[in-house]
Amino acid sequence: MRVVVAPDKFGGTLTAAEAAKAFASGWRDVGPADELVLIPLSDGGPGLLAAMAAALPGSRRHEVEACGPTGVVRPRGLLLAGDTAYIESALACGIEELRAEGGDVGTASTYGVGQLLAAALGSGELNRVVIGLGGSGTNDGGAGLWAALGAEPRERLAGGGLGLRDLSGLAAPAELGVRLVAATDVDNPLLGLHGASAVYGPQKGADQAAIMSLDAALERWADAVEPLVGRAGLRDRPGAGAAGGLGFGLMALGAERESGADLVMAAVGLSEAIDGADLVVTGEGSFDSTSLRGKVAARVAQRALAAGVPCVVAAGQAHVGSRDHSAHGFDEVWSVADQLGSAAAALEAGAAGVRRLGAAVARAWTR
Repeated sequence: MRVVVAPDKFGGTLTAAEAAKAFASGWRDVGPADELVLIPLSDGGPGLLAAMAAALPGSRRHEVEACGPTGVVRPRGLLLAGDTAYIESALACGIEELRAEGGDVGTASTYGVGQLLAAALGSGELNRVVIGLGGSGTNDGGAGLWAALGAEPRERLAGGGLGLRDLSGLAAPAELGVRLVAATDVDNPLLGLHGASAVYGPQKGADQAAIMSLDAALERWADAVEPLVGRAGLRDRPGAGAAGGLGFGLMALGAERESGADLVMAAVGLSEAIDGADLVVTGEGSFDSTSLRGKVAARVAQRALAAGVPCVVAAGQAHVGSRDHSAHGFDEVWSVADQLGSAAAALEAGAAGVRRLGAAVARAWTR
């Protein structure tokens, strides 16, 4: 039996590669003769560089001293492959670092992402820079990135989302001279009920008052940016609200939006791997309604369905009913939480829980 194991990360617990390895280990306990093909994935968030490095022979990682969301400077990586650079924004403005540093989303900045972009531009002959959006702990609309690229007023732009409330006298960065790609699978606009602040602010620690203040600040930012760059309506574009509005900041610099999951899956040859497989297993830490809106699991299920191969989800915890998962091409949904009795137990178990899940799925599916 040939099984393709293609998960995303298990947020805060396991990388995609660690999750794939743990699941495969459990499967092999039950079906040692089965062929397992491990393809860790990313939707442009955490894990992007690892997935692309594995898919692109000859690529090289370049370390840059850059700021994190709270201003802590440390080496942060980007990937160079031919005439393309890949930047994982979560490495410079990630939510896990924000939490570890005890930071405030209102002052968290994307300045470090701009430093990585500037370093990429200075690293050689580039035609394209792909910036993966996801897992951010910021809500500054990309103002910090603008500041790192030379926009003014630098200190106010670099000070986080709340600092944009009184913004005036904005000057844009110079032309970058490369094709920018914003790799994301969320389609939120910048503002409003479905915008960056309202949807993602709570998971970054923002209460209702902070959400309203941040949304107002981003509206002020959009009011200043759109006429400056001559691009009306950027705030309403799908993906403008990605990574706390970093999508908007990049689009204002001319970035095109592409599906992060599709970009990675094309690079790693997922469709080719699925052809001839007997089963596809995908997964993530929390499989919920947002997973069905173009994230890795949903994209993998679409590829499997097109190839006529059954697809199951192996997640840390699952909150999608059978009708919904069936409608999106999933044959079954399995979770560590169901195996161990609770979400807390699943988190505590980590890789051991995913290994146990792999054995359980194998018992149901292996020949």
